[in-house]
Amino acid sequence: MTKNPNEQDVAFIQALAELLNKNELTELAVKREYGEDDSLEVRVVKQPAVAAAPVYMQAPAAAPMAAPAAAAPAAAAAPAAAPEDPAKHPGAVTSPMVGTAYLSPEPGASAFVAVGSTVTEGQTLLIVEAMKTMNHIPAPKAGTVKRILVEDGTPVEYGAPLMIIE
Repeated sequence: MTKNPNEQDVAFIQALAELLNKNELTELAVKREYGEDDSLEVRVVKQPAVAAAPVYMQAPAAAPMAAPAAAAPAAAAAPAAAPEDPAKHPGAVTSPMVGTAYLSPEPGASAFVAVGSTVTEGQTLLIVEAMKTMNHIPAPKAGTVKRILVEDGTPVEYGAPLMIIE
């Protein structure tokens, strides 16, 4: 007793889904030829589970329970107050390479600059070590250090914001 092609196709797709899960794949595509003008193309995709991010709202201490409409505008205003991406700041100093950032010339020494320091163009702000080479990162312009975005001894990526100078 033979199965009809439809049942065979369903069994084939179920086998592909099992193969996908067993081998921890995220996508699998197969084309099955039955004849000149008859084929089956199957693409099985496993979507990653996306957990809903919890939303925390702080209710005013004296607010009555019957004021949920007043909380909605406050929640809508919260995303507008979110801090700006430091990499897009016009005074951002970004890393020219992948490496480890050091804020001082050697362990135990004072930092090259601190928040509030006035710097001149070309002054060393920090060091990025890459492949045992210490690369001094100069200030691209004169100004005041407003924020230091890395900690001493932390790894940095190419283009990562290091400091904000205004």
